[in-house]
Amino acid sequence: MSADHDHGHAPANFNRAFAIGIVLNIVFVAIEAFYGWKINSLALLADAAHNLSDVAGLVLAWGGALASKLRPNPRHTYGWKRGTILAAFANALLLLMAMGALAWEAVGRLFSPEPLAGAEGVTIMVVAGIGIVINTATALLFMRGRERDLNIRGAFLHMAADALVSAGVVIAGALTLWMGWVWLDPVVSLLIAAVILVGTWSLFKESLHMLFDGVPDSVDPQAVQDCLAALPGVTRVHDLHIWSMGTSHIALTAHLVMPQGHADDVFLKHATDQLHERFDITHVTLQVMQQAFTAPCAPPDV
Repeated sequence: MSADHDHGHAPANFNRAFAIGIVLNIVFVAIEAFYGWKINSLALLADAAHNLSDVAGLVLAWGGALASKLRPNPRHTYGWKRGTILAAFANALLLLMAMGALAWEAVGRLFSPEPLAGAEGVTIMVVAGIGIVINTATALLFMRGRERDLNIRGAFLHMAADALVSAGVVIAGALTLWMGWVWLDPVVSLLIAAVILVGTWSLFKESLHMLFDGVPDSVDPQAVQDCLAALPGVTRVHDLHIWSMGTSHIALTAHLVMPQGHADDVFLKHATDQLHERFDITHVTLQVMQQAFTAPCAPPDV
């Protein structure tokens, strides 16, 4: 016996945000590549290549969001909502690799600092300033949905991270030109990489946890168990499973032992409403029995 299934919807339509973000970042990559070629700046050319990962990250996140809207079919009965989890995980990997590359380059420059010519330094700072505006504007497009959807949070973190990197380039460039501190740029880069790695690690852990059907961090499984056990007529709850179908869809299945008889539709609707209101669980399946005749899932003996 199962309660009504609420398949839910994405918290907002982010198609326009993804399209704007991708176009803005492609334009910025073109600007960086052009001026990097014009002044023969390896720094700008390298950063243009790095900013292509922003475009890739946004495309991944958008693809995951679009996949989650595909209708289920007989071979994919839950649909393609897990695409949002895969996109969030891929975005976390991209960020970790990008920051690793940034840290590697910064360490190299720390031991072999390169003098910065005045004209070249000003050009780099101006282009980085444009990067701050574009990356901040793109990050703001995803600020509203980042708390409820891990995939959107991945897009937000990717853009916010690059806005921070661009700000570091401007500040370090200005102080280097003013004070002649050639060591400052790699030091600032290392600090920024460390800050972003800390923020990205939670995205990586949570998305990996979801890929292995872990209980979402927002849900307390014991509280869910207690909620079901407190329902009228229920004497035991077992075989409880809670997992993420996507970054904004949580599913639950459970066996409820009710010795006095099976539940009616009013009972199931009440249980479903409780789980949705208290834990934001959108897909509920409850099996009711008078006595337990199934063994709960358990790890095999070693």
